[in-house]
Amino acid sequence: MSHLTPPPTVAPSPGLSDSVIWTDPARQVVFDRWLSGLATAEGLLPASLRVASADASFRRYLRMDRRQGGSRIVMDAPPDKENSEPFVRIAALMQDAGLQAPEVLNWDQAHGFMLLSDLGDATLMSAIDAERPQSNHGLYMQAVDVLVQWQLASHPGVLPPYDAALLHRELSLFPDWYLAQHRGVQLEGKNRDILDNAFALIVRRNLAAPNVYVHRDFMPRNLMMPFQNEQLGVLDFQDAVYGPISYDIASLMRDAFLTWDEDFVLDITIRYWEKARKAGLMDFEDWHSDFGAFYRAVEWMGLQRHLKVAGIFARLTLRDGKPKYLADAPRFLHYIRTTCDRYRELGPLLKLIDEIEGTTPQVGFAYGRM
Repeated sequence: MSHLTPPPTVAPSPGLSDSVIWTDPARQVVFDRWLSGLATAEGLLPASLRVASADASFRRYLRMDRRQGGSRIVMDAPPDKENSEPFVRIAALMQDAGLQAPEVLNWDQAHGFMLLSDLGDATLMSAIDAERPQSNHGLYMQAVDVLVQWQLASHPGVLPPYDAALLHRELSLFPDWYLAQHRGVQLEGKNRDILDNAFALIVRRNLAAPNVYVHRDFMPRNLMMPFQNEQLGVLDFQDAVYGPISYDIASLMRDAFLTWDEDFVLDITIRYWEKARKAGLMDFEDWHSDFGAFYRAVEWMGLQRHLKVAGIFARLTLRDGKPKYLADAPRFLHYIRTTCDRYRELGPLLKLIDEIEGTTPQVGFAYGRM
């Protein structure tokens, strides 16, 4: 997950890429050569190059003005650290589905530079009033419309499967990074069995859901306010898979950076369910007639996501030196504990997490940084 977060626009600089810091001078030379070759044909103004945004990966995004007005985005993704092929392929897939995704105008595959159409610099997150949930109702309904449209375009065999192996790999980030590296807790014996049994149950529940295209990080930071069109734009889709239909709505309403009260979460999730049902996406068991059955699946999917994200944010902090991410850990732990508290089968996992987090006496753990 990347969490694309555009900062305020930076004023143009006087010289080619002067406002952009390069830690590798050789890479800057290659970049300037590539850009110079595009400038005339694309009507670019290289002197206007500035940082547009960065994300949790090794990618960064630069913005550049055009002579005839408007702007373009440059993706800088070192090929030894980032594989950009999925971005190119899934961008085309989204455009085929009628979504507003960046158009790839030029791709230097060997060096990891890409010229993209610009979806603007205003994320859905920037338009949200966190203090007044209902004032954001229209914005979230736009997001729901985009999500249903994306899911309706789904076909098996196009995107990688969100299968048991991948779900388990993601869940392993929680004990490997959040528990072991961040909390200094190594689970052994009975406690490890509790975690493994809970993970097996979570995976089994989630794999029971019907499959659609899954963005995998569908949330306000990765949705762009309408820009030269009437539809929200979509970014950060390169990790998309074919998996549980419950995933993206869980991601949208149980945000990694924003918490809503349950009334608002239920309101938007019900409206998503109604639209998806009318579109034929809820023809599974009793989901078509029973919102509660679908909502339980959303909660189990959200639990998997938050265990994963807690591990990812610990890794971003401890391995990649990005401490701002782990500051949101209490939100994930609240999501995790709330869901575990609803389901009797998850009682042992709730007790285990409570002991680790210090809300009950800690028993039977081996502490110490690995």
